[in-house]
Amino acid sequence: AWRLWNEGRPIELMDALMETPAGTSELLRCIHVGLLCVQQRPEDRPTMPSVVLMLDSENPTLPQPKQPGFYSERYLTETDSSSTGTFRNTYTMMKDVTITTVQGR
Repeated sequence: AWRLWNEGRPIELMDALMETPAGTSELLRCIHVGLLCVQQRPEDRPTMPSVVLMLDSENPTLPQPKQPGFYSERYLTETDSSSTGTFRNTYTMMKDVTITTVQGR
């Protein structure tokens, strides 16, 4: 989603069967708000009341989202110089990830 957003192609996230004039703008707004909610720095993320207002407004003015906190990019690299131009997928991921388990009292 982040890569497509930066490339100006967020519409490609939508299922072709969902593309209707009214639904497109609403879905793009949802993608935009979603990207705002997962920004790297918590202080850059909107509060829940702000999210509700953004999603409820017909024409909200939304800030540009910054890079998400959990973003991994896929790169294609050559496997071997003697190969016939075959490519393999190489993934880079963030090293510092915290997993929290919520438990009731």
